[in-house]
Amino acid sequence: MTDAKDERRPAGELEASVLAALWAAGAPRTPGQVRQSLGADLARTTVTTILTRLHDKGVVDRRRQGRGYVYLPVRDVPDVHGLTARRMHSELDRDSDRETVLARFVAQLSPDDERVLRDLLASGDR
Repeated sequence: MTDAKDERRPAGELEASVLAALWAAGAPRTPGQVRQSLGADLARTTVTTILTRLHDKGVVDRRRQGRGYVYLPVRDVPDVHGLTARRMHSELDRDSDRETVLARFVAQLSPDDERVLRDLLASGDR
């Protein structure tokens, strides 16, 4: 039997998926429409919770429509890349052998990404 905890998505993965669905839609969407576009077995309340969290973070905007809201991504979000960075950190935190995880991550970088990473580390811009 599988533990329910083991089946949970990594932190931030669902937020990123919901945000990507909103960007792809190109128009305001209800939680039900977002849920349908994800094609995942998620409760509408789960999607609503994620949309509310993204709204609280300032990543999505919402407008009243009937008794609920429609959501749309904020165009000039100062920390949209922060969501991806947080997801990367949470993945790293899931494994006790950080050195191996980082080594494999770096080994799979493209030459351009490797150069960017080297430049960032050399400049101390972290």
